[in-house]
Amino acid sequence: MFESAELGRSVTKKAFDEAVPALRVELVELQQRLRRADFPALVLFSGVNGAGKSETIKVLNEWMDPRWILNSAYRPPSEEERERPRFWRYWRDLPGKGQLGLFLSAWYSRPFLDRVYGNGSWAEYDTILAEIAAFERVLADDGAVILKSWMHLGRAQQKQRLKSLEKDPLQSWRITDQDWKHWKSYGRFVEVAEHSIRGTSTARAPWMIVEGTDPRYRSLTVATTIRDVLRARLDHVDRRAADS
Repeated sequence: MFESAELGRSVTKKAFDEAVPALRVELVELQQRLRRADFPALVLFSGVNGAGKSETIKVLNEWMDPRWILNSAYRPPSEEERERPRFWRYWRDLPGKGQLGLFLSAWYSRPFLDRVYGNGSWAEYDTILAEIAAFERVLADDGAVILKSWMHLGRAQQKQRLKSLEKDPLQSWRITDQDWKHWKSYGRFVEVAEHSIRGTSTARAPWMIVEGTDPRYRSLTVATTIRDVLRARLDHVDRRAADS
């Protein structure tokens, strides 16, 4: 599944600089159209450590109008959150109609790591994936646009990325023993990731696998996909309104 995301794709600085200005204008214009719509848009980011999840979210906030973006990231649940239903803390953070929500380490993260490290069975994990799919189906039935980005690196690429961040005095704080523990279990991560994606990628909440090696490539890939998905939905809504 991930072979196509380990091809070393890249975008030259010249091509990137030429593409970004028009793309930013399109994204902001779509944001303004979305503000008048009766549905929200959700973009989820998951994937291997070092593949550019948080960096891509940062780029989107720079390229778009951050006043109309909700950014949500999650640590392990608090005692209060553990006493409530699984999706309670995510429901609280869902964007309202006309807003764009960017989610990091959301409802996939904790079940995914539990399965990687052998907590529970595959059958139990499949039950959780079914609950996640049902949760996303409810959101889609209510009109939400959902796009899920799996940011990927090959094993050697991830090691190189983690070492690079460790050597950067401004970024070294991001790399912990836990990151290297995850890297040592890379094969298991890929196995669980493939299972998760197959079980939860649907027509209304699809996964997009993004090669994370080159920051220019991943930024353009995610941003152009958001542009295309939002434009298609908004154009569809406008056509229906014109025909009614």
